[in-house]
Amino acid sequence: MPDPTVPPTPPVLLDALLARADLGLRRIGGPEDPGAVVHWVHTSEMADPYPYLLGGELLLSAGVHIPEGAGAGYFDAYVSRIVAAGGAALGFGVAPVHDTVPGALVEACEMHGLPLLEVPPRTTFSGVARAVWQLMAQARLAELRRVTEAQQSLATAAARPDPVRPVLHQLAQRIGGWAVLYAPDTTETTTAGTPPPEDAREALTNLSALVRPAGAAGSRAAGAARAGAGAPHSGELRSTPRPAPTSASDTVNGTHLAAYALAPGNGFVLGVAARHREPGDHAIASLAAVLLSLLTGEQHSRTATARSSALVRLLLGAHPEDVAPLLGGTRYRVVHAQPDTPTAPDALAASALGTALGSALVDLAHDRTVRVLVPADRPVDPAPGWTLGISTAAAPPDWPAADAQAARALARARATRTPLVRHHDRPALTDLVPPGDADAHARGLLAPIAATPALTDTLRTWLSLHGSWDRTAVALSVHRNTVRQRIARCAALLEADLDDPDVRMELWFALRRI
Repeated sequence: MPDPTVPPTPPVLLDALLARADLGLRRIGGPEDPGAVVHWVHTSEMADPYPYLLGGELLLSAGVHIPEGAGAGYFDAYVSRIVAAGGAALGFGVAPVHDTVPGALVEACEMHGLPLLEVPPRTTFSGVARAVWQLMAQARLAELRRVTEAQQSLATAAARPDPVRPVLHQLAQRIGGWAVLYAPDTTETTTAGTPPPEDAREALTNLSALVRPAGAAGSRAAGAARAGAGAPHSGELRSTPRPAPTSASDTVNGTHLAAYALAPGNGFVLGVAARHREPGDHAIASLAAVLLSLLTGEQHSRTATARSSALVRLLLGAHPEDVAPLLGGTRYRVVHAQPDTPTAPDALAASALGTALGSALVDLAHDRTVRVLVPADRPVDPAPGWTLGISTAAAPPDWPAADAQAARALARARATRTPLVRHHDRPALTDLVPPGDADAHARGLLAPIAATPALTDTLRTWLSLHGSWDRTAVALSVHRNTVRQRIARCAALLEADLDDPDVRMELWFALRRI
C-alpha cells in the first residue's frame, strides 16, 4: 500500500513531465532517476516550506524568498528541508526575480539528491500544474482501462469448467507474477505464474496466516511467529488482534507480497507475489478474491455436494422421496418469480434471486419465470424488483402440485400488482368428493375445451380474478379483447352461462382437477 503521507493520486513520472515540449522544462541538478515520480504540484515562496508539504510534491519557486547575498549555507538548509518533507523535485522559475538558477542551489540539490528543474520564462507555474493534472488523468484512465480488461478476463475465466485454476492464471498474468490459493490448513491448493524466491514464498505463506479468520485451520499467531524467523522484511510482521484483517501486504527482498482472505468462514486465502507493483494491482487482486470466494464457497461445502448428488440421482431415475434427505429436508416451497421489468432475466439475475431467497436450487424457465425450491423452514419475503408466487410446503411426491400452486399464485400476484402472493393450504369443498369421482366429473365437464390450453388457462385465470377482463389480460400478457374472445368461446363450447355464480363455482372446482 502507498505511504499514507503521499496524496492518493496516480503518480506521474518526472521524465514524462520533462518530455513535454510545450513546457520546456530542463533538469539541471540532482539524480537522473527514471523511476522518480511526482504526486502533485505545490507553489511556495517560503524560506522553509517544510510545514506546507505532504510529500511527493513538485515544489515550484521563483526564488522570491532568497535573500540578497545568500550563500551555500542558506541553500543547503532550504533543500534539506524539502527533502525532509518528502518533496519529489524542485522547479525553479527563471524570471522575473532571477535570470539564472543560482549555482549554490544546483550544488545543494546535487548533494541532497533532489532533482532540480529549470522552468523557462515562457512557462507559467499554473501551466506546469495543469500538465501534471493532465498526465495524472491519463494515468488514471490507463489504470481504469487495465482494471476493466482484467475484470473481463477474470470473469471469463470464472465461467470456465474447473474455474479456480483459470482465474489464478489470469491473475498471475495481469500482475506479472505468481498467484496461489491457500486451503484452510495453509497448504497450497492451486498456483499459477512464476514462483517467487523461496524466502518470499515462505513469507507469503506466513502472511496468509495473518488474514485467515480465527477458528480456521492454521493459527495466525503461529504464522506471525514463523514470519519473525524468516528473511529480512521491509516491515515487521506481528500478530494482529481479532478479527483478522481482510488483506495484508509486505515486501521481501524486492518481491511485493499480498494476501486476501476470501469469504467469512471460508478459510481459503489468496496470495500474490510480484517483482513490480503497478497501479491497479490491488483492485485486480481484490476482484479475483471476490470471484474465488464464490468459487470456493458453495462448491466445497457438503451441502452443495449433497445437492449435486441428489440432482444426479433424479436424472438417473430415482424417486424424489428417495433423494429428499440429500436436500437437507423433506418439505420445500416452490417459488415462481418474474422480474418487474420487461427484460427477461438472465442466469446471473436468477442466481442472485436464489441467493436472496436462501437457496441454490434455481431454474430459469423460458417464459421469463424463475423457479426456486426453498426449504419450508426458511421464510420467503418480497424481493425488490420481482413479483413472487409461493406454494405451500410440500413433500417430494407433491412437488409437481406445489409447482402449479406457485404458478397460479404468481399469475394472481401479477394481475393484482402485488409483490408476493402465497397459496394457502386449507381444507376445501373438493376434499369432500372422492378424487376419482372429482377427476371424472372434471374431465367430462371440461372436455369441449380441454384440448385447447389457451382456453383452459384463460378461463382459470378469469375465474380466479372474479371475471376482471383487465387483470386477466395483465396476468396472461394478452390484450383484453383476446380475453373476451376466449371467454366467449369457452361459454359457447361449454354451453354454459358464465354469469351464473353456480356455473362459475362448478367450473372452478373442475379446473382445479386438471
